[in-house]
Amino acid sequence: MNICVYCASSQKIDQKYVELAASVGTRLAERGHTLVSGGATVSCMGAVTRAARAAGGRTVGVIPQALVDIEIADRDSDELIVTADMRERKGVMDARSDAFLVLPGGIGTLEELFEIWTARVLGLHDRPLVILDPWGLYRPLRRLIEDMYEAGFTRPDVFDAIAWTSTLDEAFAALEGSTVRVTPTAEEIGESLPNP
Repeated sequence: MNICVYCASSQKIDQKYVELAASVGTRLAERGHTLVSGGATVSCMGAVTRAARAAGGRTVGVIPQALVDIEIADRDSDELIVTADMRERKGVMDARSDAFLVLPGGIGTLEELFEIWTARVLGLHDRPLVILDPWGLYRPLRRLIEDMYEAGFTRPDVFDAIAWTSTLDEAFAALEGSTVRVTPTAEEIGESLPNP
């Protein structure tokens, strides 16, 4: 499969997030998948691509020209696609991917998550969408979605459209499975989450 990984490009984050991204890249390559990423060399984005290549995997980077101009493009990618802007970048990443994995990240990662999640809820695709969140960064987001559902702003299938996982094994099982599993609520998971 071509697996799109959405993750952080921020360089002011705890090293554990960068290590998680590297673990994802290694596992992805070991399982014979191709990585589709944002095409940058920095932070988690760079870690996932370097690890995938080090483990023998193929990498496809998609990056807007503005980021190429500031010299953060991953020129070692097996395929580097330069787009006119961020919107085109997301469209190319979407079109090139069979599944989507969301790692801890910032507002850019959230934007990518919400676009793919909304499209799945609307029936525009049926590809797996998985969040890997070992340390619970997205727990408030999950609670927000649950509150929005209770208030009538979302449909029940918003929960069926995504898998929330906390380990690499869970994440890849959900990515490679034929259906997206529904995991327990944030409250059922509890405050203590395992390391990946």
